[in-house]
Parts: sequence; structure tokens; C-alpha cells
Amino acid sequence: MYSTPFGYFGRPTNITFYKMAHTDASPAPYEPVQPHWFYCRRTGSKDSWLPFSREDSWKLEETHNSCEQRGPVVVATDGGRYDVNLTERKRFAVYWEQAPSEVRRCTWFYKGDKDWHYTPYSEDFSQSLEEAYMIAVTLDEWKRKLDFATGDVITLHSSKLITQDQWPSCPLEKTKPRTVKRGLEGIMVDVPEGEPEMVDHLVFMVHGIGSACDLKFRSIIQCVNDFRSASLHLLNTHFKEAQDERRIGRVEFLPVNWHDALHGDSTGVDQDIQRITLPSLTRLRHFSNDTLLDLFYYSSPTYCQNIVNTIVSEINRLHCVFLQRHPHFTGAVSLVGHSLGSLILFDLLTNQKPSPSPGAATNEVENSMSYAVPPDFKSLEEALKAMGFEELIDVFRQEQMDLESLALCSESDLKDLGIPLGPRKKILSFVKRKRSSEEVRIGTSVLAPGLQALREESGSPGYQSLLPEVTATNAADYKYLDVRIGQVSVNYPQLCFQPQALFALGSPIGMFLTVRGLKRLDPCYSLPTCKSFYNIYHPFDPVAYRIEPMIMAPGLEVEPMLIPHHKGRKRMHLELKEGLTRMSTDLIGSLRTAWQSLSRIPVATLPPVAEGARTTDESPVTTQEGQCSQADFWKTAMEWPKAVQLNYFSGETAGGKAEGQSILMGMLNRGRRIDYVLQEKPIESFNEYLFAIQSHLCYWDSEDTALLMLKEIYEELGVQLKQL
Repeated sequence: MYSTPFGYFGRPTNITFYKMAHTDASPAPYEPVQPHWFYCRRTGSKDSWLPFSREDSWKLEETHNSCEQRGPVVVATDGGRYDVNLTERKRFAVYWEQAPSEVRRCTWFYKGDKDWHYTPYSEDFSQSLEEAYMIAVTLDEWKRKLDFATGDVITLHSSKLITQDQWPSCPLEKTKPRTVKRGLEGIMVDVPEGEPEMVDHLVFMVHGIGSACDLKFRSIIQCVNDFRSASLHLLNTHFKEAQDERRIGRVEFLPVNWHDALHGDSTGVDQDIQRITLPSLTRLRHFSNDTLLDLFYYSSPTYCQNIVNTIVSEINRLHCVFLQRHPHFTGAVSLVGHSLGSLILFDLLTNQKPSPSPGAATNEVENSMSYAVPPDFKSLEEALKAMGFEELIDVFRQEQMDLESLALCSESDLKDLGIPLGPRKKILSFVKRKRSSEEVRIGTSVLAPGLQALREESGSPGYQSLLPEVTATNAADYKYLDVRIGQVSVNYPQLCFQPQALFALGSPIGMFLTVRGLKRLDPCYSLPTCKSFYNIYHPFDPVAYRIEPMIMAPGLEVEPMLIPHHKGRKRMHLELKEGLTRMSTDLIGSLRTAWQSLSRIPVATLPPVAEGARTTDESPVTTQEGQCSQADFWKTAMEWPKAVQLNYFSGETAGGKAEGQSILMGMLNRGRRIDYVLQEKPIESFNEYLFAIQSHLCYWDSEDTALLMLKEIYEELGVQLKQL
């Protein structure tokens, strides 16, 4: 053994080859590593590092290299849903509350023996590794150990093999060395390309009962993020031609969370329920209080008002923030509700006031701010924060003002305080709406007996009947109180936009309308401000109910529209099942006739196939006696498999497409079909009860559901779906 500046090496066995190799071979030129930006996502107690898209990483790197100012530098990423503060290396959510996550400019990564993914080193540590790597490449000096002050030991074996032998987290634990990689190319990570900048359509998604939306106990934010990712993939596959021609961009999906506001400390409902909850079956009762009781809350006048106010407030706030971050957005807006969320949206849209004319609409941003403020606040500071005027808190605090004194202020008073025109108008709009909400609450309690009497007189009124306008000591319009569908009397706030469509997923709307006393929907009825309605459900969903039987005439039955598989046609097990059923129905009688004919002279039992068309009405060429010759029989028999495929396994029910298009299904969806059913998976067909709960929560991961939404959205824009 002999010593070198780079460590101890074994003596080479071939001195001549060793000298030639190091004399003739020139070291490879050093190339700086290409960094990529990552962010940390915490799941429980475990952190995982995920890469930004290539487009976002490029924007972050460009801003990082060109940044010269000392103040905070913010870069919008993920389609504008997150902001990255490069100075603090933090990633903040824009539309919803979420703890900030760490951001790194990554160049070096490591992976332990039991790890599945690579973890990036800190930026300072990576810089030290990069400097040592540059020296090793330039001087062609390897087999070198790097001792860091932190206790980490890195060994540069070669440009292709680098390991970490020691690390401070477990100095005494004997484990295999960590694998160290330089750059993004060696860690095998899936880096998304990025999202189109242009947004064609905005969709708000409202969850159902409980805080978890699926069997993985994911929140509404996580489920909507995955649903958005699925829609982007479907746009790349089914709308690729339109994307390549720059005719479309993307659809933005934003979550609407109302569960946290209902079960928060402000309402105190959880504490009240906990006091009367039995101590037995602790986990089951906690689950019931957190999820199933949401149904009873919505049936309560007190908490129903809270739920509706929260949803409208959150939707209008998100809409306002979206318009501020996308000032050039000119697309439409749609709503998606899952389970109870769909019922809430249906009741809400039933009680919307249509605009008198397009010119009568005021500024959307101002309307959204005025409607986005809930009617109740504990303090003036809380109200100012909700309106986005935190900088005015000190001004009002110096004047010793609270909510009551603010309600007495006029525009001149606010002007004397030095408040600009824009905030002044929004604050006055807030005061006006707060007064109206208090008057409506008082008027509703006064008129409750009269409304109950009116409900008893009306019996089971249909949607076509309107409640006569009631006058009171205030200017509130009680015409749109939801008495005509049997719902509790609440004051429904107004959305700051008119939605294009409502998509109900796994919806119990039909059941709730029926138990409220509504036996039939008027075919002429449509939602006042929403022109389209789609009822999407899984065939095994125990919570879902149909809508079309409530519109159609009694005795008329129509199967729901089958949602195509996103890969085309039907699922194989459904196609085989349907084809075999039709074959057994159509061929049992003909086989008996064929057997009798074959005993004499062969007669074809299936029609021949001519040019790939279905020829069920054609028959083989017959002789004068009406019988086929022996050659014609064998020629026709060779065509039987193709005839069976075209007639019984074509992927469509006989006349199903024409039937679905010709049926007029009222004006709730502009005369189009309303009920759309998903195709169950092959494993689900073995036991319907086993997959009942899963089928109610499957919509967040359903690509077929996402494709149907994209199809209906882009058809309004004149872009047709391209089936695979």
C-alpha cells in the first residue's frame, strides 16, 4: 500500500498500463450542474420532496439569477395556485389555507438503502459538493473522502459512483452507504411539463359530508389536485389537436371547503355535540359526529344558514382572487358538487335571482367582495382582514371604532379618515349587506308562522309555482325563499356570477326532493341562472338517485346515458355481457329454424356482411325454390364471426345512440339528457355490496367523469372531443 493526497490505494499490477492510461487520457471537461427546484410536502410525520414543473423551475431559476433587490421576490407557480417567496425559500397557497412548505434549488441528491425516492441536500451542502466535484473532474483525482464539519463523510469514487459513508442522524448505526447523485438526470424522477397559461373555464368543486373525501382520507384540496392533474392528462390525449393549434388552454378546478367552518370554534357545534355523546364506541361516534351529522345540520335552519353562507362566501372569494390573478380571463364558470354538496348547490341555484339584463350587472370584483363577507364577525379587525384591508386596521384602531360604529359611518366619514375611494366603496357595500342580513334574519323569524301556513296550503307545489311576494318592515325580497321545495326557510345569498353548468356527483337530490313532497318536476323548469345540469353517478352508489324519472311522464322508462370509457368503447366485461344477452335473445329462435333447415338444404341463420355494414335486413341469394346452394352456405358461414361482431359486440346498444339523442328531457338541461351512469370495473361486478362505499367516493379519481366534464365544457366553446 502507498499513500497519496487522495487516500490509500492498492499498488497497481500493471505499471505500464497505469502510466499510459494517465498520460494519454485527458480529463473530461467540467460542466456546471443544471439545478432544478423542489418543494417539500409533509404527509403526517414524513417529508417528501417533489419537483416543480419544468416551466415553473425555469421561471424560478431565471428569477433567482436575475434577482438583485433585497426585498421579497415572489414567483407564481402551479398555474397561479401557489406563490414562491425566493427570499424566504417558502411556498404559499393562494386560494386556500395551507402551511407554507420549504423550497430548495437542488443539485445534489441522496437515497438510503430503505428509501424509495431521492432527497435533495441543502443548498449550502450541495454547493460544497459541487466545488469538490469540480476539482476532482478538473484534476482527474478520485477515490477522495470529504469530511464535513457536520459529521458527514462523502466519498468521490468516480464521476459515476459517489457515496455517503457517514451522516450525523445515525452515527452508530451500521447501514449501507447512501447513494449520492448529481443533477436531475440520475435520480429517475417524473418531472411534469407544466400547465398552459391560458384558462378557458373555471370550476368550483364542493365536497359532501365529512372532512375526508375518499377512502384514503384525503382532504378536498388533495382530491381536487389529483382531479385537475387527470383533466390535464385528458386534454393532452383527447384534445391534442386543439392544444397543438393553441385553440384551447386548460380548465382550472378550485376546491370549496365548508366543513371546517361548520365544525370550527366559531360555531361551537362540536363542543355541544360532544357533551351529549355517549362514551362507548368512541371512534365510531367521533366518525358519526364528524361526517353523518352534516346531513342533520343542513336540515336545521340555524346551521343550514351557516352552511349556505359559508359556501357562497368561499365561492365568491375564490372567484374574486382568481379574477385578480387572471385579469384577462373571459371564460365561463361551472359548479361541481359531490353527495350533499350537490344538494346544497342545487338548492342554492334554485334560489338565485337572474339578472334583469346583461347591462345591469355591476363590477364582478366589487360584487364578489361584497357578497363574500359573511354576515357575522366578532371584531372589526376580522372583517377588515376578510375584505383584504389589513393596512386599515391601525387607522380604525386609532379612532376607537368597532363594528357598531362602522355601521353608523357615512361615505364622508370614511373619506375624512383618509380611506381611498376603492376601499371606501367596498366597506360601504359590506355595511349595507350586513344591515340587510340582520334585517332578513329578523324578518324571517317574524314571518315563520305565515310561511308554515303557506307551506300547508300549497301542499306539494311544483317548481313552476312562485311564492307570492311578502312585504315586511324591511326591503328584503322573500320571493326566493325556498318554500316551494320543502326546504327550511333560509336567506340564500347570491353568487357574483351566473354558472354555466352544475355537475352533481353521487347526488341524493332526487331522494331529497321526493321526501320534501315534490313528486314531479315540471318539464319547463330550469335553474334561474344555470342553463345546464348533469347528474353523474356510479351504478353501485348507495347515495345516488336519478332525476329523469321525476321529469318524464309516468310509465315511461328510459335507461340513463352510459358514460364512455376514456380509452374508448365500453369496458370489455360490459360489452361481452351485453353482447351475449342480445345473442341469446335474438338467436335462440333462429337456431331452431336453422337446425330444421340444415336437415334439408343449408339456410344462413345470420346475414352476410357487405362492406362492413350491418345487414340485418338482408338475406343470402336464394334459388327459385327459396333455398341456398351448398357453395353459398359455406360462403355465408365464413362471414358468421364478422356478422356476430357487428351485430352483437359493436360496443353500442341497438339504437341506443339515436334513442339517447331523440329523447327530450325537459329544460333542466336544455332538453338534453340529465342522468349519466359510469361503467363499473370488472372486479366491482363480482360483488356490488363490497364496493358500495368505494363507488360513492370514486368520482375524485374517475377519468371518465373528468372526460365527460371536459367534453361538455369544450362543446360550448366549439371544440369537439377526439375519441381514441
